[in-house]
Amino acid sequence: MYEPIRTKSVHSMADEAQYPHRSREEELDIQLAGHLAALLAVTDELGLDQAADAIAEQVSRLRGAPPARHAGLSGADPADLHRRALALAGRALVVAASRADTAAAILSAERMDAHTAALKNQHLVGAP
Repeated sequence: MYEPIRTKSVHSMADEAQYPHRSREEELDIQLAGHLAALLAVTDELGLDQAADAIAEQVSRLRGAPPARHAGLSGADPADLHRRALALAGRALVVAASRADTAAAILSAERMDAHTAALKNQHLVGAP
């Protein structure tokens, strides 16, 4: 009633695939460097040079090469930039904690505190 399969299956085990594998640590390094590079771009746009240099140092350590620095300004509202930086620093903190990277975790937490304080100060400026 059924005809037997005569061709080799197109499905194969993942272990048999012929592509390079990365370890979990390498994947976390790539993720962390990406989050920090995005944070660097926002930090550069905010004009926070000292903080940007510290972030660039961590990106260099993770990637093995200095990061490209943000050259153009988007003209975005500073409050929006601080919110974006806060979110990026939070993501970097989560990855740094799972990677057990103390230096990056401390830097990310410091940036979160700084951007939270900046947002609170901006809200107070317009208060009656």
